[in-house]
Amino acid sequence: MNARARPGTSLLWGLYEHVAMVVGLSALAVVCLSWSPLALLLYPVLPQRVGRRLGRQAIMRGFRLYVGILRTVCACRFDLSALDALRDQGPMVIAANHPSLLDAVLITSRLPNAVCVMKAELMDNPLFGAGARMARYVRNDNLVSVVLRCRAELRQGAQVVIFPEGTRTRDYPANRLNPLLRSTAMIAARSRVPVQTLIVEFSSPYLGKGWPLWRRPHLPLTCTIRLGRRFEAPRNARDFTTELENYFRHELVGPATPPATAAAA
Repeated sequence: MNARARPGTSLLWGLYEHVAMVVGLSALAVVCLSWSPLALLLYPVLPQRVGRRLGRQAIMRGFRLYVGILRTVCACRFDLSALDALRDQGPMVIAANHPSLLDAVLITSRLPNAVCVMKAELMDNPLFGAGARMARYVRNDNLVSVVLRCRAELRQGAQVVIFPEGTRTRDYPANRLNPLLRSTAMIAARSRVPVQTLIVEFSSPYLGKGWPLWRRPHLPLTCTIRLGRRFEAPRNARDFTTELENYFRHELVGPATPPATAAAA
């Protein structure tokens, strides 16, 4: 739907936003549940190398399909084209701010060898767990284990996707960033890989911290993800975390992303 066609307070448009919410969440459930049973069966029998590659490809393609549904049916506009430049650039830590539950979906829809650091409850979720385990995503329940697992994946050429805030940004867009945790710096320092920053900006806080799943979005929803600065592997985790937080705060000054003509996702 055309962003300019929104009638503002129109009852019809409000109804469409409710329908779009149901369609969008249902589509995500269908995409994930279509793969989860197969992943559950294949995970214990496939060689680790084959399972890892298949799992990551399935996630990328499944989420790319889902993003296409959001664009076609749900008046969402995503500019993700900048991510394509990272596909063949080798192992690195990809650090992004985290305004919405959609962030990881959008990022992994473009990166074929991404490994996400995920909360333990998501790894145990029947919707995401089987696919995440097959792709060898990293369970975020112990810092030492996270660093070692990420280092092992990076040594095999993966790109680790992490949200340094540790959770979604509180009160977005009024607040643009939570204080950062040191995990990003520790992974990059121990693995001796660079940190590529991503700047994620949404037009509204849909599916952000405190936004219930059943609350309808404000459509059209737009999101732009752009490449930020790439930092060399840090030497000191404390100092680098401060530097990284200052950088994100500098980049995120200003209003949230306005409605725009976004590139095809």
